[in-house]
Amino acid sequence: MQEVRAWGAPAAGKPLTPMVIQRREPRPRDVVIEIAYSGVCHSDIHQARDEWGGAVFPMVPGHEIVGRIVRVGGEVTKFEVGDLAGVGCMVDSCRVCGACLDGFEQFCEAGMAPTYNGTEMDRVTPTYGGYSTHVVVDERFTLRIPSGLELAGAAPLLCAGITTYSPLRRWGCKPGDRVGVVGLGGLGHMAVKLARSMGARVTVFSTSAAKEADARRLGADDFVVTQGAPALERLAGKLDLVIDTVSAPHDYEVYLGLLRARRAMVLVGAPPTSAAISPFSLIMGSKSLAGSLIGGIAETQEMLDHCAEHGVVSDIELIPIQKINEAYERVVRSDVRYRFVIEGATLRA
Repeated sequence: MQEVRAWGAPAAGKPLTPMVIQRREPRPRDVVIEIAYSGVCHSDIHQARDEWGGAVFPMVPGHEIVGRIVRVGGEVTKFEVGDLAGVGCMVDSCRVCGACLDGFEQFCEAGMAPTYNGTEMDRVTPTYGGYSTHVVVDERFTLRIPSGLELAGAAPLLCAGITTYSPLRRWGCKPGDRVGVVGLGGLGHMAVKLARSMGARVTVFSTSAAKEADARRLGADDFVVTQGAPALERLAGKLDLVIDTVSAPHDYEVYLGLLRARRAMVLVGAPPTSAAISPFSLIMGSKSLAGSLIGGIAETQEMLDHCAEHGVVSDIELIPIQKINEAYERVVRSDVRYRFVIEGATLRA
């Protein structure tokens, strides 16, 4: 085992503080990544504060990790020392179940190993995330970061990017499609950029008129303030796909009504309460209401390659780790455009 410097939560709701964690010695197929940047996802806050239940402490959050490989195991074939690499929301799975063999490791039937707040597949060794100086990962769960990507802005692609890319790909987003994006935050702004990079015409739906300028800068063709019914009515039956990124309770049927027949609305935001849906909102038009959870390793690599080809990265605010608790409060207030990213060098200072 090797000691690594990190910042983490010692208990539920406690401020994040410096700590030392144990990383395993690299196995034959492991790589060691010196972390350059780690994105701050809203789920980091939920888990560090145990708002979803089942949290394991001490906890080192962070599942949007990019850096450079500084060591490789003797049987590693995909990477070399010096390569740029990334780690997303999982670090292992059983690799043999149907879901894993189909490339959906996030749905591993044995339960995948999350990057933090969980255990490795031995169900004993705790996993710790990217708010640390180094991470040790099997090469099969390591992503190659294309050299054309700006590194700090690439970090959030490992969660926010794949979370929005996957449903766009699954439901066949293509040039000329009309895509609606509900909410313009960390997920929403990536959905706008990615849909636009696929050739779609994008409409952003937001409760805040103040976000229109940003939406259009990011690539939106249209912007709708959702409190105005007439603005929504003009889009009834016009959209090919809706990506809903909002995590607060809201009316799904409003957006189902904007879909063309046989089209889908996909949820990537997760409100804390259940929602009532009239069956006729789906039956009339044979519409689908679906959900989507990140993506498998192959699809995540595909997303990174797509982003490099089209120049897509997250809009970020770079912070030192010493400001992480302040950043958490700002995320809760929606006071970030659109993702905080921790500068890994500040963990080593």
